[in-house]
Amino acid sequence: MQIIAHCGGEVKKRFDRPLFRKLVIVNTPEPMAKPTAEMGAAFLLYAARNIDHYRAALRKRSNQIYKDVHLTGGGTESLLGREVGMIGFGRIGRTLVEMLRGFDVRWRVYDPFALRELAAGLPVKFDSLNSVLKRSSLLMVTAAATEKTRNLLNRERLGLLPNGATVINIARGSLIDLAALTQEVKSGRLRCALDVTDPEEPLPVGHPLRTLPGAIVTPHLGGGGQRTRGEMADAAMDELCRFFSGKPVEHRVTTSMLSRMT
Repeated sequence: MQIIAHCGGEVKKRFDRPLFRKLVIVNTPEPMAKPTAEMGAAFLLYAARNIDHYRAALRKRSNQIYKDVHLTGGGTESLLGREVGMIGFGRIGRTLVEMLRGFDVRWRVYDPFALRELAAGLPVKFDSLNSVLKRSSLLMVTAAATEKTRNLLNRERLGLLPNGATVINIARGSLIDLAALTQEVKSGRLRCALDVTDPEEPLPVGHPLRTLPGAIVTPHLGGGGQRTRGEMADAAMDELCRFFSGKPVEHRVTTSMLSRMT
């Protein structure tokens, strides 16, 4: 055996570390980046417009909510021109920034490992984690799940977010202390939109976030559907063809990369 081509991005947990030195191991991250970023864009628009709240309110008191919102414009905001916080500026984060350029979103980003030149020409400002949290009424989590990022958003850091902020996670559930976030949502201080959860995914039946107002939880669908799966298979085959025709592969994963990867 000379090469392993994985249909997906996550390879660190699938193979022992020495194998990355003995073999060429490639992944296929590109096909999943756009649909995952698209999921983040959908969550951002949904949260900015407070759609979940007003869908529920419309079912309960349709005439009054029409007067309160439609005639006054209160309680809902546009994403246009907003500043949005982001934790992690990897492939998915960069794709999302590019995807929403037409909305004139200004991004305040925390990522101590990101190459600053990758943000050249983009509406991105890098800042400290605490500063990003304190300024973010909309917070997008796109960072890799590593030992250093486990529970990065713990009770203390969630407490830095302004009242009414929405936490959006399209990365991995382990980045957020779920119990602490649940308490914040239950209190009404924060809202959340989660495509991923930890320690359990899916959330257990009866978990408060399944039914709490201000919580949107989806079953890890950010990576796309059947078309994306086909694109990953094609990308893996392309890498195999490059390797066996003597050309360099494009997405080799090396041991030096593992500590920064999910």
